[in-house]
Amino acid sequence: MNGLKTNNAPHISVVIPHFVFGALSLLLLAVLLFMSGTKLLEAYFNQNLIAITHIVVLGWASTIIFGALYQLIPVVFETALFSELLAKITFWVFVSSFLFLVYAFWTGSFTLLLPIAACSMFIAVFLFALNVLLSYKKAKKKSRTSKFVIVSIIWFVITAFIGLLMALNFKYNFLTEVHLHYLKIHAAAGFIGWFLMLIIGVGSVLIPMFLISHNISKKPLNYTYYLSNSGLTLLIINWFLIKNKHLTSVSWLLIALGVLFFMFFLIQAYKKRLRKKLDIGMQYSFIAITSLLLPLIISFILKFYRLEFELLNNLTIFYGFSVMFGFITTLILGQTYKTLPFIVWLNKYKSLVGKIKTPLPKELYNTNIANIQFIFYLAFVLVEIIGILANNLLLVTIGNYIFLVVAILYNINIFYIILHKVKPSAK
Repeated sequence: MNGLKTNNAPHISVVIPHFVFGALSLLLLAVLLFMSGTKLLEAYFNQNLIAITHIVVLGWASTIIFGALYQLIPVVFETALFSELLAKITFWVFVSSFLFLVYAFWTGSFTLLLPIAACSMFIAVFLFALNVLLSYKKAKKKSRTSKFVIVSIIWFVITAFIGLLMALNFKYNFLTEVHLHYLKIHAAAGFIGWFLMLIIGVGSVLIPMFLISHNISKKPLNYTYYLSNSGLTLLIINWFLIKNKHLTSVSWLLIALGVLFFMFFLIQAYKKRLRKKLDIGMQYSFIAITSLLLPLIISFILKFYRLEFELLNNLTIFYGFSVMFGFITTLILGQTYKTLPFIVWLNKYKSLVGKIKTPLPKELYNTNIANIQFIFYLAFVLVEIIGILANNLLLVTIGNYIFLVVAILYNINIFYIILHKVKPSAK
């Protein structure tokens, strides 16, 4: 990670709890997948699937993204985090809100607990956004990457606000459309606006750096920024106010083009890389980026073709799986092995550089466990995809067993990294 500005990095106590809770959330996710049974093959406002979805996007992915972004703000904004205390407060508000939110979904407490949990979650998201935006305000240089990060934060607040409206509507019934209509708006803003914009912004810096790629044209990123945000804005306005099918098609095209330009940028980075051998983190990352094609293809089919109910149901579940596991989870698994070892290494060895022989950040995790986890994860994805498309509960159940192994191995390595001790002989 040469080139990262670490002078303004936050204290490790700000960052590490996010990775710990994220890992435990992945384990919780694996357990609840078991308990869902046949409901995993049922789409359309299934309370168990909604709970599982929020574990993926909030407890697992967003929590780790929070921690990683706090560490990366000195790189992206070239300034220190506005408030470490606010980040710690945000963490505990976010975690408690998340737990209540998932419990409300899982138990079907839509009118009693859900509105309270959603209000608390919106406060946590707002505090996170406030901290990042105030950090950005201090930045002297407004880079292309920082613009991606800021727009993703804005979309995250919008996503949380739409979720809050939906939660309150269960109790007060003031929205004019059925919940499924607002659910797709909520999901689009979250996946495209929050996750995709943030990942593109940060990934456009980190991936070329990890690959040691130089002289890459940044023009595709400009196209990605304007096309994707224009498409998503048009989509949200259309679904809320206009409800025109042709505008939905135009929105899809703009977003799809934006994603393709980002993938073109990454192809150039891959071709011009000096580091030919990909480590475990980058293997995960490139599988995740490649899998972005899946939601594009599936959404095209769902949008432009009439399907029988059973096939429509299976493809809808497959679409959600491709987003949550094919892209988001795969990428987070990979980038954990790139970011967390460096964060811990920085805390343990920064003051010792030049005085003793220090290990490389990648030596802080168990490579054998990481490789076995990778194989099991690929097996999980393959078995689960076949099970979903074939509507076969046995295969889905086998996939869930495999995923539990993945979650256990991941947690072992996370704590292996975090609990790393400097050897007495190295002091």
